[in-house]
Amino acid sequence: MDVKWLAFPLHPETPLEGQTLEQLFAGTGKDIPALLAKLKKAAEAEGLAFGDRTHTYNSRRAQELGKWAEEQGQGEAFHRAMFRAYFAHGRNIADYAVLRAEAAALGLDPDEAQRVLAEGAYAAAVDADWDYSRRMDVRAVPTFVMNGRGLVGAVPYQDLLKLVQTAQGGGLVL
Repeated sequence: MDVKWLAFPLHPETPLEGQTLEQLFAGTGKDIPALLAKLKKAAEAEGLAFGDRTHTYNSRRAQELGKWAEEQGQGEAFHRAMFRAYFAHGRNIADYAVLRAEAAALGLDPDEAQRVLAEGAYAAAVDADWDYSRRMDVRAVPTFVMNGRGLVGAVPYQDLLKLVQTAQGGGLVL
């Protein structure tokens, strides 16, 4: 089965310094506390940490560094670290200091991480992921598509398993 990890920001226009959730959802009528409670409940059901978020941050730099971490054999660990930093601890994953610290915690060279980001060494690879996401009409992360059927958002494991079982060998897009 072909599995591909897609890094696609929900809001690429988010400034690097981040913005409050109130700013992000201004004018949408969304009940932010209810939304956060639903996300926290879904995360807890899957054994995932989910902190009290007040801000959203641009993930572009983390995505680029994630491509580098994958080449260093630390991709899965890096993606998990970014999840914890962002969702559990509310850290700004666009901040160089945060990215350097997370890379170093995994045994990756923080100076090399900074260089990779400064040079945009993986910008084209992330651009290709974004382009693919747009062609596949991915609008939210996570999105799972298999043989024309899809699931969007944090879904229970049983729903994902059902999608895989009914697709009968199709390609899975994450």
